[in-house]
Amino acid sequence: MTSDAKANNPPPSRAYAWYVVILCMIAYIFSFVDRQILALLIGPIRKDLDITDTQFSLLHGLAFSLFYATMGLPIARLADRQSRPLIISAGVFLWSLATVATGLGKNFAHIFLARMGVGVGEAALSPAAYSMIADLFPKEKLGRALAVYSIGTFIGGGLAYLIGGAVVGLVGDVESMALPIVGEIRTWQIVFFAVGLPGILLAIIFTFTVHDRARGRQKSNSATLAEVFAFIRGNRAFFVAHYGGFTLCALALFGLMSWTPAYLTRVHHLTTAQTGLILGLILLVSNVGGVLASGFLTDHFERAGRKDASMRAGLVGAMCLVPPIALFSSAPNLAIALPLIALAFFFASFPLATSAAAMQIVSPPSMRAQISAIFLFFNSFIGLALGGTVIAMTTDYVFRNDAMVGASVSLIGGLAAIGAALLLRGGLKPFAAMPHMT
Repeated sequence: MTSDAKANNPPPSRAYAWYVVILCMIAYIFSFVDRQILALLIGPIRKDLDITDTQFSLLHGLAFSLFYATMGLPIARLADRQSRPLIISAGVFLWSLATVATGLGKNFAHIFLARMGVGVGEAALSPAAYSMIADLFPKEKLGRALAVYSIGTFIGGGLAYLIGGAVVGLVGDVESMALPIVGEIRTWQIVFFAVGLPGILLAIIFTFTVHDRARGRQKSNSATLAEVFAFIRGNRAFFVAHYGGFTLCALALFGLMSWTPAYLTRVHHLTTAQTGLILGLILLVSNVGGVLASGFLTDHFERAGRKDASMRAGLVGAMCLVPPIALFSSAPNLAIALPLIALAFFFASFPLATSAAAMQIVSPPSMRAQISAIFLFFNSFIGLALGGTVIAMTTDYVFRNDAMVGASVSLIGGLAAIGAALLLRGGLKPFAAMPHMT
């Protein structure tokens, strides 16, 4: 970069860099509240729509991930060339409106279309946020910054359970109520209004308080799609291990997040409000702790001189996930099941920051968002849509018993964690051998 370019793009202050991270984290919180709230409401939604677990998984997984995955890459190409804060703001606004639209849904098709809208909006967030954060922090501090951003996943998921459970608890046995303009709606629909509307304010704040001067490169320097795929092919040993291993980790994580509410209500006979409180606290403690632990572990490995730091931290999480996810469903009582679930959530959260750090470290700045979007395509389409549906189909067609949903999570999630550990182990050397860009 020339001296004139440096003068036009001065290094961001530490305070501003962390302000951007915190605001991105808040957006991530909103995104996961809007994304995850559906899982808690499986009981009343199944009842009102008269659908099976497999059909519900299509609403929770496929409807969202179909457009989240496919729109991620074109939006990421914009993020490598245009204003990343503006792209994030537009995404937050869109998914917030789509969440409200979910609450207006009257049948399976209406809700399916609304969840597709949530997916389109949320596709704008992570590729742009990863790229922007990587421009704001040096490599030795990137793991921690991305960990702070990534805890938004589980603060959002925890709040989704807590808010959803609280709203359902407040209205008690009231099945429906009349609202001005909207008319009569079911209790579960109110929850979507409560979590969707605040996102519109966040979109406005992002628009007017975040700039993109930290990009430090000209918009015209964005890599072409052909160049991106050429880079991936040239480093295929790393990308197969990274994309494959962390996608399997995501499958295990999303399986836990999607189906442990059903496990607790069906097997241990908890109410929706009780389930929301318990899982909300677990996500806020175990998952947030797991993400932060993985970020600090990555930075520890980095300071120790390990060039495979972020991949190694992800490997630790995948290996430690296997025992608790495989065993929780066979626990004889709730007192034993809950600590195992908490441990499973803790280690399942390790890959969020570590996967992002590994991608940003080895990706040229001109293609960071696009490489992230390709990863998120596999992560959401296979990890969320396919994984959640496979778990549901295992319950519906293999065990043929709704009460066996925990066993389905243990089986599919346990196999995914083992596969993830093997792939990530194989990716350590290729990752260490690549040039580190950050």
